[in-house]
Amino acid sequence: MKMDDMILVSVDDHVCEPPDMWERHLDAKWKSRAPRLLHKQDGSDVWVFEGQQIPNVGLNAVAGRRPEEYGMEPTALSQLRRGCWNVDARVEDMNANGVLGSLCFPTVPGFVGELFGRQADAGNGELAITMLRAYNDWHIDEWCEKHPGRFIPLAIPPIWDPAEMGREVHRVARKGCHAVTFADNPGGLGRPSLHSEHWDPFWKACADEGTVVCIHIGSGTRMNLQDPGAPIEVMIAGTPITLFNCATELVFSEIFNKFPALKIALSEGGIGWIPYFLERIDYVHDHHHRWTLHGFPNGKKPSDVFREHIITCFIDDAAGVRNRELIGIDNITWECDYPHSDSTWPKAPETLFASLAGVPEADVHKMTWQNTTRHFQYDPFKHIPKEKCTVAALRAQAKHVDLAPIVGAGGKAPSDYAKGYATVGDIIKQMAGAFSTPFESKPGGAG
Repeated sequence: MKMDDMILVSVDDHVCEPPDMWERHLDAKWKSRAPRLLHKQDGSDVWVFEGQQIPNVGLNAVAGRRPEEYGMEPTALSQLRRGCWNVDARVEDMNANGVLGSLCFPTVPGFVGELFGRQADAGNGELAITMLRAYNDWHIDEWCEKHPGRFIPLAIPPIWDPAEMGREVHRVARKGCHAVTFADNPGGLGRPSLHSEHWDPFWKACADEGTVVCIHIGSGTRMNLQDPGAPIEVMIAGTPITLFNCATELVFSEIFNKFPALKIALSEGGIGWIPYFLERIDYVHDHHHRWTLHGFPNGKKPSDVFREHIITCFIDDAAGVRNRELIGIDNITWECDYPHSDSTWPKAPETLFASLAGVPEADVHKMTWQNTTRHFQYDPFKHIPKEKCTVAALRAQAKHVDLAPIVGAGGKAPSDYAKGYATVGDIIKQMAGAFSTPFESKPGGAG
């Protein structure tokens, strides 16, 4: 197989929301309460909602920046590639990267709408659900529908109310959205345990609609902050495998017994660790079920349950690709992670193809697009002829896209880039500053 003949669909990318996103999805009475993008004295932009600041943290949007200039400093939209927040520019960046389709996680509201959930917890339930529905409508009707066939819609849930979650799953499904986020550890957000019947209305709605539940790293456990004196690489290297615990809880829960049609995606978790994980859960079950009295229907093993219900994904994972049959080839998907710091943009095809050496063409197609189209009810070919969906065809449309690195456009002084970030503690200090420095009253940021 040739690299240029691949069709790439990414199940994990991210959007930095544009400043005008609320204008067409809220009634007049609510527009003054919507999150606003404001310009700060340090030159960055922040969203402000009910007095709370939400910054664009640097590593969330470094696509196009030199790796030497990666950091956690606050950023303005004017310092980012337009593809981070402008959907037309995003599609051009996808073309330049040879990527056909993309599923985009939110930034401002949090992975599971925590920003609005805090308002619901404070007694502002009507405000919370109004803003959440408006966000989902913007994402589905504007971000995704502007370029048919190029995006997989992803909704955020009203996590404070499982009955409302179920209603929202049904509502967005009628709009063609069959993916919704959830937390890897809802207890970390002050919500009931993953094992609680509390969530049953949500699971049932997802199972009934064929909606995939997308659980992103850090969605409940937050950043995996080690000893503040540890090198930053410790935090970054260990983050994907934090879904090991979530996967274990899902497999040994009663969720899949109750809702056998349910599918859950482990987003940005990688796949190289999964063969050992499957071996380990089978070993534990075999050695301990006699005294724990935990069983699976029809003599299934935990690994069987995992392969039946869990969708996995990887960015660049040669070890996982080599062990794809142990993982379950029908459930492996690919991701680009644009515009985060782990992304392989704009050389995703080259990076991925090196990991696919010797892999049969049929397996390549399963991992790069077929599994995704099947699980997420996504049919790009309804809008775009298949022969125009390959890496080569898409890149041919993007010869005008400027891929020159962004230089010197970060929030640090140029002299500070050489200093780098030595420890996790440096990251914590930078993030604390991003949430606390004053902002001006001028709206709009970069517009």
